[in-house]
Amino acid sequence: MSLYDFFAVRLPEERLLKDEPMSRHTTFHVGGPAEVMFLPSGEEELAQALLMAKEAACPVFFMGRGSNLLVRDGGIKGLVILMGESFSGIRIEANDVYAKAGDGLIRLAGAAYEAGLSGLEFASGIPGSVGGGMAMNAGAYGGQLSDVTVSARLMDVNTGEVRELPIEELKMGYRESRALSNGEIVTGAHFRLKPGDKAEIKALMDELNRRRREKQPLSFPSAGSTFKRPTGYFAGALIEQAGLKGASVGSAEVSTLHAGFIINRGGATASDILALMKYVTERVLETSGVTLEPEVRIIGSDA
Repeated sequence: MSLYDFFAVRLPEERLLKDEPMSRHTTFHVGGPAEVMFLPSGEEELAQALLMAKEAACPVFFMGRGSNLLVRDGGIKGLVILMGESFSGIRIEANDVYAKAGDGLIRLAGAAYEAGLSGLEFASGIPGSVGGGMAMNAGAYGGQLSDVTVSARLMDVNTGEVRELPIEELKMGYRESRALSNGEIVTGAHFRLKPGDKAEIKALMDELNRRRREKQPLSFPSAGSTFKRPTGYFAGALIEQAGLKGASVGSAEVSTLHAGFIINRGGATASDILALMKYVTERVLETSGVTLEPEVRIIGSDA
């Protein structure tokens, strides 16, 4: 029995995919196939899939909208759980907002605006999901999710047990969290915002998105900032100072608009991107003495 057939016995086949190209599910538009992909509709189905994966002794990888993800060309063995549109739902009560893991951060920021709530304007242009954003403590323009988080629901991958933990126990730092370090799954999060003037909220969102369009290569596939910001420096500035704007391997290129982004100019492979990341890291170390660390998550096997 194939791994797909094993899961198809108890999981809804309409949301179970076999050999699914990961290039369809990442903003880099690269990556080999997921052996089996499942799109759960809620915590019960998610727990069922985890218990089955444990029974089959197969690895499990969780993802949201693939906006901070680089999948190698050989793809991913085992089960990929995509927390997408089927796992979504935003609820607003007074100043409190609850969102499920599959909700998009852009949609969440828009819902807050419609309710006249301020605090998530920074997220209005972040293409990730609530679950992935919470795991990475997504942020931009001086704001981050931990600033407005009250609590989050985390599922234990071994037992399927769900606990709601307060912000103090989530250990959210710069692109890190308890969920990421422990391999737990964020299934939802509770945010507390402040009442604001809708016109002012909209104006700030528009301004931040204008700055994104001017400074970021949004017309090409990428995973956002490729490298973490080193203490005391900016990765993009270090890369530009090393003379690497426009440097390329295959169809992967250091953006000429913002050196902190590696883009896919069309037809790039994960191997191209990884080779360019390696070259950039080596050159920046040579020219500045600073070691860059990837901000993008790199998973899967080589072709």
